Amino acid sequence: MRGRVFAPAATLLILAGSAGCAGSPGGSDRPVQAPLVRLVAYDSCAALHKELRQATADRVGPFGLSDGPVLRGLPEGGTALRKGPQAAEAAPGQPPRHSTTNAHERSADEPDLVKTDGRRIVTLAGGGLTVIDPATREITHTLDLPGSGFLGDGRLLLSGDRVLVLDEQTPMIPYERRAIPGGGAASPRPPTPPRPTTRLTLVDVSGAPKVIGTMTTHADYLDARQSGSTVRVVMRSQPDIRFPGGDGEKAATEANRQAVVTAPLDAWLPAFQVDDGNGGPATKYRTPCDQVSRPSSYAGSSMLSVLTFDLSKGLGDPQAIGVTADGSTVYGNGKSLYVTGTPPQPPMWRPREKRPEARTDVYKFDVSGTGRPRYVASGSVKGSLLNQYSMSEHDGKLRLATTTGQFAREDKPSQSSVYVLAQDGSRLDQIGRIDGLGKGERIYSVRFIGTTGYVVTFRQTDPLYALDLKDPRRPRLTGELKITGYSAYLHPTGDGRLLGVGQDADLTGRTNGLQVSLFDVSGEPRRISDYKLPGARSQAEFEPHAFLYWPDSGLTVIPVNGRSDGGGEALALKVTGSSITEAGTVRHPGRYRGTGIRRSLIVGGTLWTFSDQGTRATDAATLKNMAWLPFD
Repeated sequence: MRGRVFAPAATLLILAGSAGCAGSPGGSDRPVQAPLVRLVAYDSCAALHKELRQATADRVGPFGLSDGPVLRGLPEGGTALRKGPQAAEAAPGQPPRHSTTNAHERSADEPDLVKTDGRRIVTLAGGGLTVIDPATREITHTLDLPGSGFLGDGRLLLSGDRVLVLDEQTPMIPYERRAIPGGGAASPRPPTPPRPTTRLTLVDVSGAPKVIGTMTTHADYLDARQSGSTVRVVMRSQPDIRFPGGDGEKAATEANRQAVVTAPLDAWLPAFQVDDGNGGPATKYRTPCDQVSRPSSYAGSSMLSVLTFDLSKGLGDPQAIGVTADGSTVYGNGKSLYVTGTPPQPPMWRPREKRPEARTDVYKFDVSGTGRPRYVASGSVKGSLLNQYSMSEHDGKLRLATTTGQFAREDKPSQSSVYVLAQDGSRLDQIGRIDGLGKGERIYSVRFIGTTGYVVTFRQTDPLYALDLKDPRRPRLTGELKITGYSAYLHPTGDGRLLGVGQDADLTGRTNGLQVSLFDVSGEPRRISDYKLPGARSQAEFEPHAFLYWPDSGLTVIPVNGRSDGGGEALALKVTGSSITEAGTVRHPGRYRGTGIRRSLIVGGTLWTFSDQGTRATDAATLKNMAWLPFD
């Protein structure tokens, strides 16, 4: 017996939604067969090992598990990083009102470059942790961190007096080939795949900051979510196998397959090495075999891991669970954690194999407790997601927006759909669907707000679609607004208003610069105000954490690049229920790399902006400078 099925097999049906009017996007009322996806557990470590070997051997080729000539890693040590009015005062003894990270869901915080609880601000700078007192506007502490120097894109989570730093380092890999004697094409080279190091560092900031625990692993960091003091970290990994390769495709493939079938089980189960900060030796953890599952429709060679830590208790056993599949997008709301992925595609070195239609598999985990996550259901939809904002859970049902087909291809035109999935046992069944959004276009942004959904597609013009999802079995289109350009990020401001950040464009679809739009979505969508900045772009278009909206005053702040010489600036806008106006800009000293503003936040009546070079405190009402704190 190969595995243990969590629930009896059943047919998965899509119940098509109606658009509500003839000729508008929608689906038929005829049930449509969909791929059956659920997770299967393993009876034993031997069964897990056997399937992992087989799945990997089926995919291995002359270049190992990669699709191109193998690249040799640098020696150890050579690394590259992956990558208005003042706010009302709080009650006595409480921290001043302050903004938080612009996360998708309020109940699930997301890692970011800077965090505040109103009493302190913590951020990463120059390979270390910097602590700022917003009351005195002074840097109070700095701390060099393990692996310092590679934290330019590290991320933080804050819980009480504990800060969790999440960072990843990846070896650089120069391109090399080995020539065949006598000429001819270059032969496969024995793979030396880079092994990224993901490091989690727990810091106590109750006084002078000190490291109280670390965890390192060679698995890739994907994303994380925090509820209270509990943090869920999602990671993915490829098997740790040294592929010998060889001269000629056939010989190289066979040698690599032999390496797979002789590899131990630990090659697929990433190690998580934890130092609890008590001075003793580090402890190595791996995912227990009985906590590993696989999709029922295929066995993957990669591993998706979900780790759990309670920051109030320190770093210990990560309570890992695993799925033998790849992951790409994470969405969480504090009670549920969803991870999506795509089924394995045929390797590029087997071009004759038919590549299946794009599909997104969804895995749901119950994270309502504080212990190990519990897998509860999985399902599948056609098409590809844009990002986590393409997903939203409401009343226990998951809504997803995807694009299928080929963008700008007449033979296989693209179109977008919104699906509603409901849990039935261990399955996420598709109970509602609406199709035909943005034919020949692709999704640029999505926002679900309660029982309403908004989808922006674009190729030459920007249709903003409004969807009524009150009846999850029959989603319907309630409005469509076509304007030039597009919104890449949508943010609700209340009272039936929606703010969009994106690009202006001409009638051919050519972009002209930054465009911020205010939409009235209380009825048929209409744009009631906009602000344009020719030639400019904003990080907020693709990174929602760079967007700040302060509802007390309507102050909206986004980083801007391209308008003037130098690194960039923060653009401050005043947004009301009927207009968008420029309030001013904030710049940091210098015109060089690192002076571009990346984040902003509010503490009391002060606007703080952050770049790699330092942070500036500005009066949030007047935008007058109050202090400049360089990160030396």
